[in-house]
Amino acid sequence: MTSLDLYSKGASVWIPDADAVWVSGLLLRDYSPAEKHLLLELSDGREARYPVGSPADLPPLGNPDILEGENDLTALSFLHEPAVLHNLRVRFLDYSSIYTYCGIVLVAINPYDQLPIYGQEVIDAYSGQDAADMEPHIFSVAEEAYRTMTREENNQSIIISGESGSGKTVSAKFTMRYFAVVGGASQQTSVEERVLASNPIMESIGNAKTTRNDNSSRFGKYIEIGFGRRGDIIGANMRTYLLEKSRVVFQAPAERNYHIFYQLCASRDLPEMRALKLDAPERFRYTSRGGEMQIPGTDDLLDLERTCTAFTVLGVQPDQQMELFRILSAVLHLGNVDIQASGRTSERSYIDAGDRPLALFSKLLGVEGPQVAHWLCHRRLAVGGETLVKPVSGPQAREARDALAKHVYGRLFGWTVRRLNAGLRARRGGEPAASFIGVLDIYGFETFERNSFEQFCINYANEKLQQQFNRHVFHLEQEEYVREELSWSRIEFSDNQQCIDLLEGQLGVFDLLDEECRMPKGSDESWVLKLCDQHLSSKRHPHFQKPRVLNGAFVIVHFADTVRYEGDGFLAKNRDTVFEELVNILRASQSELVAELFQPQGDASSVADGSVRPGKRAPREHKLTVGFQFRRSLQMLMDALNATSPHYVRCIKPNDLKAAFTFDPRRTVQQLRACGVLETIRISAAGFPSRWTYEEFFSRYRLLLGGLPGREHARASCRRALPRLIGDPDQYCFGKTKVFFRAGQVALLERLRGERLRAASVVIQSRVRGWLARVAHSRVRRATVAIQRYCRGAAARRLASTLRYTKAALVIQKTLRMVLVRQMFLMIRQAAVTIQAFTRGALARFRYRRLVAERAAVSLQAAVRAWLARRAYRRVRAAAVFAQCCARRGAARRALRRLKTEARSVERFRELNRGMEVKLMQLQLRADQEAREVAALKETLRAERQAAGAELAALREKLGCQEQEKPRHRAVVSEKEKEEVEEERRRAEEKAAQEILQLTQELQVLQRERESLYSEREDLSTRLFEQEKSQEGGFFSIMQMLVKCLVCFLLSVCVCVCVCESAALRTELDEERRKYQGLLREFTRLEQRYDNLREMSLLTERTAGHRRTDSTCSLSLEPPSPTLLSPLSPGPLAPFPPALPDPEEVRRVSVTSPTETPMDQLMEAMDMARDARMSTEDLAHAYDAVRVANRFLESQLREQCGQREEELEALRVQLGQAAAASSPAAQQQEAQALLEAREHECVRLRRELKELRSTVSLRRVVAQVVNPETSSWPTPSVSGLLECRKRDEAKLLKNLVTDLRADGALPLPPGLPASVLFLCVRQADRSGDQARARALCGAAVTAVKAALKKHSSDVDMTALWLKNACLLHDLLTQHSPKQPLDPDEVVPLASDPGDVVRALSDLCIQAYQQLLSITEKRLQNVIVPALLESETIAGLSGSAGKPAPSRKRAGSDPRPAGGDGQAMSALLRELGALHAALSRQDLPPTLMEQAFGQLTYLISASAFNSLLLRKDMCCWSRGMQIRYNVSLLEEWLRRRGLRAGGAVAALEHLIQAVQLLQAGKKTDGDAQALVQTCTALSSQQIVKILTLYTPQSDLEERVSLNFIRTVQGLLKGRSEGLTPQLLMDVRRVFPVTFPYSPPPVLHAEQLVIPDSLKISFLRRA
Repeated sequence: MTSLDLYSKGASVWIPDADAVWVSGLLLRDYSPAEKHLLLELSDGREARYPVGSPADLPPLGNPDILEGENDLTALSFLHEPAVLHNLRVRFLDYSSIYTYCGIVLVAINPYDQLPIYGQEVIDAYSGQDAADMEPHIFSVAEEAYRTMTREENNQSIIISGESGSGKTVSAKFTMRYFAVVGGASQQTSVEERVLASNPIMESIGNAKTTRNDNSSRFGKYIEIGFGRRGDIIGANMRTYLLEKSRVVFQAPAERNYHIFYQLCASRDLPEMRALKLDAPERFRYTSRGGEMQIPGTDDLLDLERTCTAFTVLGVQPDQQMELFRILSAVLHLGNVDIQASGRTSERSYIDAGDRPLALFSKLLGVEGPQVAHWLCHRRLAVGGETLVKPVSGPQAREARDALAKHVYGRLFGWTVRRLNAGLRARRGGEPAASFIGVLDIYGFETFERNSFEQFCINYANEKLQQQFNRHVFHLEQEEYVREELSWSRIEFSDNQQCIDLLEGQLGVFDLLDEECRMPKGSDESWVLKLCDQHLSSKRHPHFQKPRVLNGAFVIVHFADTVRYEGDGFLAKNRDTVFEELVNILRASQSELVAELFQPQGDASSVADGSVRPGKRAPREHKLTVGFQFRRSLQMLMDALNATSPHYVRCIKPNDLKAAFTFDPRRTVQQLRACGVLETIRISAAGFPSRWTYEEFFSRYRLLLGGLPGREHARASCRRALPRLIGDPDQYCFGKTKVFFRAGQVALLERLRGERLRAASVVIQSRVRGWLARVAHSRVRRATVAIQRYCRGAAARRLASTLRYTKAALVIQKTLRMVLVRQMFLMIRQAAVTIQAFTRGALARFRYRRLVAERAAVSLQAAVRAWLARRAYRRVRAAAVFAQCCARRGAARRALRRLKTEARSVERFRELNRGMEVKLMQLQLRADQEAREVAALKETLRAERQAAGAELAALREKLGCQEQEKPRHRAVVSEKEKEEVEEERRRAEEKAAQEILQLTQELQVLQRERESLYSEREDLSTRLFEQEKSQEGGFFSIMQMLVKCLVCFLLSVCVCVCVCESAALRTELDEERRKYQGLLREFTRLEQRYDNLREMSLLTERTAGHRRTDSTCSLSLEPPSPTLLSPLSPGPLAPFPPALPDPEEVRRVSVTSPTETPMDQLMEAMDMARDARMSTEDLAHAYDAVRVANRFLESQLREQCGQREEELEALRVQLGQAAAASSPAAQQQEAQALLEAREHECVRLRRELKELRSTVSLRRVVAQVVNPETSSWPTPSVSGLLECRKRDEAKLLKNLVTDLRADGALPLPPGLPASVLFLCVRQADRSGDQARARALCGAAVTAVKAALKKHSSDVDMTALWLKNACLLHDLLTQHSPKQPLDPDEVVPLASDPGDVVRALSDLCIQAYQQLLSITEKRLQNVIVPALLESETIAGLSGSAGKPAPSRKRAGSDPRPAGGDGQAMSALLRELGALHAALSRQDLPPTLMEQAFGQLTYLISASAFNSLLLRKDMCCWSRGMQIRYNVSLLEEWLRRRGLRAGGAVAALEHLIQAVQLLQAGKKTDGDAQALVQTCTALSSQQIVKILTLYTPQSDLEERVSLNFIRTVQGLLKGRSEGLTPQLLMDVRRVFPVTFPYSPPPVLHAEQLVIPDSLKISFLRRA
């Protein structure tokens, strides 16, 4: 079979069309070489005849329907222009896919609409994936460049080109955003953010609205993004090319100037912008020429804010930003300067002195206005060594003004680029970039109705880029052929070197243009004539033409199109001159930025703004023309691109109306020809465009080849069968690993395969039809036999029914007769029984009435007789009671006289007031104690006076000696010294007198208090006696007074207790806390003094020859940490218990006694060396510190006692007033209620006091340190602990945590390190050293953090420390004082470990996240191969698949063969490793379920996102494969009991997507079933899967557009109000909850500590 055989009836061909460029048609009959016409049926139903002169004139064939919408154009069977155009149109309009591969080129069509395909989740989906496996995307090209750079350490470049409005800038922006994300750091103002911040700045100063694009870049830029060796961005650099400065002074209709001008005008009302004196853009000449002031959908004010923010991010200070805005505003004002003509012939011009725009321009730039006005209207000429000033005409002056504006803007643009580069430079210690990726955003080929110098330079740059592109494509083809060892001939392709030589060669266009610019009287017309003479007269150049009417124009035949250029303005734009006098004025500006802009550049290459026209000969660098500079910068760009590996993005503008998803085939074909896409296809089609590996080819065409599967068998089968299938050996070629075919041969093989399948189908159909006929015959026979059987059975059943009916009739008759007779009998019997019942009832009622009458008569008689008896009894009882009252009255009078006598006795009074006397005795004892303290203070004062006197005497003696030794002439000085000594003595005496006076006053106060107490007692006694004498009314009044006194006394006592406890604890709490903090600071200072003295004593003993142990072994007396004391702790206020001896005596004995002290005993118990104990002098200093603390506390207690007495007196006065104002009963009731309320308050306060006393106070610590034996604080007995000395704590943490290795840690019982640490903490807490316990906990947390960091990639060790952190957290929580505990089972800690528990909670979360992070990193590379690509069902894909893409992308990694089954097992193996690690550590099942729920969501989201971005996965067979793989994962989770934690629910998105691939997609019922089934998928996701669905064989059909629209209509109601989201968020993190399970009580005897841990220094306590 030959290629001509493909032109058979029913074949699809493409024929040219004027409107649609190409239209498809079907052949109505087979083609024969003798025919001159082809009979076609067009797509609209019309018939047409296509002329064919020879086989070479045959129209191009269409590709099979199965290849429609391919994401790589090179995968098409027929590579030609109509196939490319049709495939792009189908993908763009039917599938809304704007990206398509064409070999190494990514074709991007501008949709003119916002698409949700650039979010963070899309970047995550493309990051790290093979570009050949994913749907075409700009992120895929960026990922390919990034992976190639990191893998090969090669510089890369991404060349983005296209027409204005095709989306080049947006593509470059998204490319840089992708690099910023995948190569970014977490710093706020990192290099990545600065790279992204450069975009809004360059858009504002370099982009403008044109007729083709609202945001067109009017310059070219090349950004080099530097990466470090780890793949992170460390810097960037930007280069710009050919800024369109003419737009500053002129805009075509319906166009705008640069965005920055309109942004400044929109912000003119802002306070900081008012100084710029801006107005609406309609008022400025430079912004109103195009007639467009606003772009729909944009906010210029908001854009300016983004620009300012970007400047700030890049390090441009606000004052520099304002300077930049001042220069831009000055350019606007310069355009409004009014230049008027003067003179008869208008050869002169002038500017009014009061011209306001000129004044604003001069003020904003800081220059002299008159000078600017003068040199705008004059120019300086150098003639014969003399300098002349010549006036210029009005048009020339306006040209000078516009040239100055363009020059200022060009300089400002260059300064901005340099400033951005300074901000984008690497800031990481000068680390150089290991490699870079360059992003080139450059203008595409342009052709307008009028083309000038800018279009000429743009097209010249595109000629150079096209040449580089052609050579790169040819080089790749050549490399492929050499790698496969093919015998090939050179591929011919159209090289545009001749056109480039015409432009840049010797005597080319640029050369002649520069030469004409150097001529004094050169003009555009003479230059065009020279071009025609050079390239048409002597030797005609094939790429140069002359228009029919010369008119100063010429024509260049470019590779993309033939362009006519208007020569008018070429010389002026190439020179781009400005007068030197104006530049000198700007150099002398008062503004530093303006002066900096116009300083001469040292490097000539940086002068990109044209030359400066001076009056005299300028330096050499100022003579560089714009064309020369552009050629040099373009050559540098080409050198940079040739040194990198390029990646190409071609942006296509689908229509000129900017309409969303509108495809204009003529405009698209024009751009495809211009951007080189079709040239790529031509180069590929010239060789062997279709290429298959032997395995893929054998799998696809096995029914044509025959043979056994396998690599060697496949190669042999291919070599044996292909000569038989394809007669021409030039149409195919065998390589090392691939077989190559020329264009159209794959279609030929597909046709042969289809015919073979069709023949096989006929055989299968015949066999199936025969089988169906036999089955139908057997079914009819079985049905006939069954019918006969059922008929005979029916007749038999009818006979049996007749017999049954006859017998039943007889039975019914018999029964009916019996029923009638029985009814008659029962009726007669019922009548007889009724008559008897009525008769017996009448007799019974008669007897009842007679009995009732008799009983009533008896009741009346009984009542009368009882009344008579009661009356008689009452009379007798009244008489008896009267007699008894008379007798008892006499006895009561005698008892009353006896009670009065007893009430007057003293003993009774004392008995009633015994409680009051006890109170008075306590007050007397307190007063006596205070007197003793005063006496002690007086004794101390006397001792201090004696010491002062002794010191004064010593000073006097010393003074006398000095007087004797001094000479006579210094007598005056001696007198002065005597006066000073006397003054000091006098001050000391005054100070002592003040102290004595103060002590005397305190003593008097105490005496007055004692006297007041005595007088109060006497008053109470006198009041009671007077009340007793005044009460003569009887016994009850005396008892009432006694109760009243008792209640008042009890009430006063309760009030005192309440006031003392509540006021002292609550109102003065803040003040006491501050005083206590000061006391702690004083105690710390004294402790430091003690340490210093101890070091001095150690030094003294060391010099005396004694050897001491290390100072770290000594006992440290540390004050309790303030954090250990509760805010309500009454520790500083609580006195010592009464059972303790005098603390002062105990301390004095402990310090001065030479025998072994309790401190020595304590040191012996702690196993400390004798040399390390405290000396007597050290203890004396410690005693001084404690005594200061005690005196401070005693003074506080004394002040509280005084306040308590005052409050008691106030309450007594109030009670007295209340007693005098109220009645005794009400007073008693009121007192009783108040007493009950106070009792409840007292009970509550006592409970709080009990809780507060449980904390450790300062006096308890001091008492335990000085004399531990006398401390009466109860300590719960806790056994089974581990004791670790303080010097061994670091060794414990090192051996148990930090240096614990995996081989020694994994065999340990779960949670052993945490158990050991907790027992050590309990022992330290039980010994009273809570600070040490907390320090040990903090050190343990730090050590575990270090261990986690050390094992940051080890799952087993991370799980181990997660278990230990959780166990230690639970143990501390279980023993917390705040936890409700059973005191018989768990003894709480002395201090609250809340801070440590919170730190451990954070540590648990950190370990959990690290565990998941390790597993996620291991799973990331196997998720997609395991769930989507692995073929665990062998032969399912087989030979049913469609032809695979013919080539891989440059950055694609080769896949190992035979890894389908291994990927799924690798996934399950990683999950199994995590499950084994968690199970080995006995972690809670709920925590394991949460962990696997998170990982399952990651697996599902990653696979689902990849499925939505891979068209080759959206087919029925692949859906079956994926469903089976998911079922394997579900089964794995079920067998391990992990289904309850939401792990299976996380797979719902992927499961429903697979069901969508496997379901029917034809009828409306199928659409409703899909909508009801896929409840977890959004409407965008469902439509995307249906759009991507691709048949993998000829037996399947594509999803029709009508079906997709039906599904969209059904999904409208469900999608309303939902945020459109296509991909799942793979970075979503579910919150974790750690279950709290109190562990059993821990004892050291339960732990089995191996010797390998090396912690034998621990002792059991």
